[in-house]
Amino acid sequence: MVTPSLCQAAFAVFRQIEPIIVLEQLGSTLFDTALQMVVRDRCANITDSVHSREENQQRGITDFYMTYNLIIRILPIIPALVLARLSDRGWRKAPIVVPLSGYLLSRLALLLVVIFGLPLKVMFAAAVVFGLSGGFSAYWPGVMTLASLGSSAANRSQVMMKVELLYGLAGLVGSLVSGHLFLLYSSSLGNGTILLSVSTLLHLLCLIFSIALLQVKQANSEDSEDSYHLLSHASRNTRLIAAPEINMVNVVLLFAAAFLYDFAVGGAIEILGSFVLKSPLSWTATEVGYGNAAGCMIFLTSFIGVIVFRKCVSDETMILIGMLSFASGIYLMSFVTQTYLFYIARLLNLFALIPMPTIRSLVSQQVQASSCGTALTLLQMTLKLAGVAYIPTFTKIYQHSLNWLPGLVFLLSSIITVLAMIPISIVGCRSARTQQYVRIQGD
Repeated sequence: MVTPSLCQAAFAVFRQIEPIIVLEQLGSTLFDTALQMVVRDRCANITDSVHSREENQQRGITDFYMTYNLIIRILPIIPALVLARLSDRGWRKAPIVVPLSGYLLSRLALLLVVIFGLPLKVMFAAAVVFGLSGGFSAYWPGVMTLASLGSSAANRSQVMMKVELLYGLAGLVGSLVSGHLFLLYSSSLGNGTILLSVSTLLHLLCLIFSIALLQVKQANSEDSEDSYHLLSHASRNTRLIAAPEINMVNVVLLFAAAFLYDFAVGGAIEILGSFVLKSPLSWTATEVGYGNAAGCMIFLTSFIGVIVFRKCVSDETMILIGMLSFASGIYLMSFVTQTYLFYIARLLNLFALIPMPTIRSLVSQQVQASSCGTALTLLQMTLKLAGVAYIPTFTKIYQHSLNWLPGLVFLLSSIITVLAMIPISIVGCRSARTQQYVRIQGD
């Protein structure tokens, strides 16, 4: 028998941000697998007299994702800034409710594409709707701000840690089951309908919870309200340290490293989803789900790596470890011909997500506290430019190297990552000399 106290406890849980984080990430991982498989199936019958059937399919898949990803990366910029401004003025739920509406509509669009056999280009319109709603660029900062409200400065890092772990675990579970759900049939509608129905339902629940149940906590009086302004905090793991003046050389070096690393990682991951669908791998939906789960495991191992390494090495060394992890794994990916080699390559990537949040933290230490928000916002815009650059660049290189070295893009990514390590090494040397100078002065 369900007691009133149990109902009250369940109601209290659903008023928190955590259930929304879990449900949204579950729904998104299901959608990602479904979209990948639907695009593969729709591009399977593309033919021309110049290229082979598989090459035409790969060109079709990569062309679709090039356009789709450019839309969802560029369009959210202004809406995300507008929603952040609304949040700063007291509308804390706006950066969550509005993007979740876009999530729901885009997932529903793919479901309709599968059920009614609509053209795949409908998903470009869905991407526009998703982008205009603010997308992930608005949703995640809104989530992190709402999660931190009511927490003290002392335990805020633990709150962020909890949110990050929930996000990674939800992605892992969703990826593992997504391939199996895709293969289930719904009467005569075919593969993917059950998977997309579940994904759409999860996002509908997210939207309902965010509108009707989600509670906005009040900030602790010990913390200034400015501590929760979205427009002044572009990083989830930033340590604000007042600097006597802007260290422009270090800032430029960090920006260069961030651009190069984001260019390398983003470009490789952009192609990886298409790469596993071609021979000799020729993955099924189940294998695609497991591959996506391996990516979510990297999220968790990188997060644990930050906790462990921060106790014994400098931030610069931690970044270099992460970059070396990615460079080695993606280099091996260049020569993957069997599934087990794919997982070995991904295993080498276990710390690949450490560099970017750590670079944001270092950037915040090189500028005055009053300029931190501006510096991090400029860094985020730099990464947006990297995204606009690497999507068409890696897509075209992959298409032109399909017949003689499909893994060329991964080899190129590995080289660019090594180049990104150079400015970080310089920053580390400069920091070591500065610390040595301070110690000498202190003596």
